Amino acid sequence: MISPDSVGRTYNGAKSTTISQSEITEFAAVLGASNFSVSTPTFSFRISLDQLQEILTGPEVGINWERVVHGDQKFEIHRPIVAGDVLTCDATIESYRVAAGNEFINVKSELRNGEELVCTNWCTIVVRA
Repeated sequence: MISPDSVGRTYNGAKSTTISQSEITEFAAVLGASNFSVSTPTFSFRISLDQLQEILTGPEVGINWERVVHGDQKFEIHRPIVAGDVLTCDATIESYRVAAGNEFINVKSELRNGEELVCTNWCTIVVRA
């Protein structure tokens, strides 16, 4: 179970991620996109997920990542992610509930390039019983 103190708290990402053109191109190609000049909207979740794993498995929160499945997601794109962006991710645990022994954790992630908010995404993480 997660620490009850973690609900409502914002956790700052521990590292930044520099986006390369090859990452954008490879991700877009897998999805069948033809415009490689900017990332697809779902590309942002790849960055968020990497940093969420670090944030949420730390001792402050205590999620067992081996039991995690992805429940839901939505995006608010403020501007497309482009090559050269150096993104950090802050995550806020917005809510938490237990159903049938499974933990449902709703997290809001904000991706920033410096001070500029680039993308906000929300996801539901399910920690299986």
